[in-house]
Amino acid sequence: MKVLYVASEAVPFAASGGLADVAGSLPKAMRKRLVGCRVVMPLYECVPQELRDNMTFLTSLSVPVAWRRQYCGVFEAKVDGVIYYLLDNQYYFKRQGIYGHYDDAERFAFFSRAVLEMLPHIGFKPDIIHSNDWQSALVPLYYSLYYATREGYEGIKTVFTIHNVQYQGKYGMELIEDVIGMPMDQRQLVEYDGGVNYMKAAIETADCVTTVSPTYAEELLDPWFSWGMDPILQARSWKLHGILNGIDVDSYNPETDPSIVAPFTVENVEEGKAANKKALQERLNLPPRADVPLIGMVTRLASHKGLDLVKYIVEDLLSRDVQLVILGSGEWVYENFFRELQGRYPEKFCYCAGFVPELARKIYASADIFLMPSKSEPCGLAQMVACRYGTLPVVRETGGLKDSIRDCGDGEGFGFTFKTYNAGDMLYAIDRALGAYANKKDLALLRERCMNEDFSWGRSANEYIRLYKTLLKG
Repeated sequence: MKVLYVASEAVPFAASGGLADVAGSLPKAMRKRLVGCRVVMPLYECVPQELRDNMTFLTSLSVPVAWRRQYCGVFEAKVDGVIYYLLDNQYYFKRQGIYGHYDDAERFAFFSRAVLEMLPHIGFKPDIIHSNDWQSALVPLYYSLYYATREGYEGIKTVFTIHNVQYQGKYGMELIEDVIGMPMDQRQLVEYDGGVNYMKAAIETADCVTTVSPTYAEELLDPWFSWGMDPILQARSWKLHGILNGIDVDSYNPETDPSIVAPFTVENVEEGKAANKKALQERLNLPPRADVPLIGMVTRLASHKGLDLVKYIVEDLLSRDVQLVILGSGEWVYENFFRELQGRYPEKFCYCAGFVPELARKIYASADIFLMPSKSEPCGLAQMVACRYGTLPVVRETGGLKDSIRDCGDGEGFGFTFKTYNAGDMLYAIDRALGAYANKKDLALLRERCMNEDFSWGRSANEYIRLYKTLLKG
């Protein structure tokens, strides 16, 4: 079986979020299971020079973009046994930043069309083309309109994954002819709510639509979570599947992670976390106390991350004998609030602005409790990473948080969950975690369960392979 994984970003070439982690890890797990999985993405300006030096130029193409044609250079690279194709067009991709440009609709229409145009030139005909999020959502549309019956393209199945339904690629109707380049009599495939919707086009035309967790697949049928996409998803619910993401357990490994001060395993987790905690407290100018429970958050500062709940109870929480560390950036209202809070509680609270990957890893390894109270969370990776480092997760039961973290109240779980989006319920879950921290026997057991939980991509890869095989059987 051959799979072409289409993504707008992928580790280690370019990354802005969780999609890059998925595109850098899932194909590698597929390869280990003898699936011929390759990745294609744009060649952005931000791709490091040391990676460019190891690329091979394959060919150049002329790609149709509506009524005009654009140059596309195809470069090949190999990382961890996976072949990557990077598509070059300096007009579209030689810019600062990956997204947020005035012509993103055209940039990614070009990318989607170029993916299909390059296939005869690379000696690799996939059985499955797997696209991700709105930036590559036009791939199944273009395939169904222009390529499905073309010689050399027959029999390919298309899969589309929704990583975050909030970002759909919504534009004006004028794009149909000027950018997408499709006949107006087919506009119903992309038209939605009075405009063009790239994600809607993929949901209509892909053979299968997946999401990044089973619970999120259910939630997308609910108007509360779907950002207006529930009618089309309900109409196409028969093609919707939820498969929980994994994490790269080789990269997130407390035994070998070079970013942390004291590597550790499940056998010496107590000593390892104590040493890392002391180092982090000293770095952040918090009193270096071994006995105080350290609560960590690594998050974007956005309302759907549950920060309104944190704001509501944080002073109550800091009245307890705890320390709290938050790393992240985003909406100014939260940044200002946490900066002001740090000024009032300098010995209990530290806010670190921005996103610093090595500091994030130090927080995962040092914290005793990891807080992730999201209002909505398609999958979430931070809670899995925290568990990998023996840090007890406190999460709200939504999306992938519900699917990945089992409450220890049933005697078998390893985390602390709460259901309703309510600050009091969250504080109660935190207090339960603090109670477990105070009991050395409970703490040791829960840390062991966290670290032994399988969050690897192997489980997810096996589910995707089964899905691909079902599609190919027809």
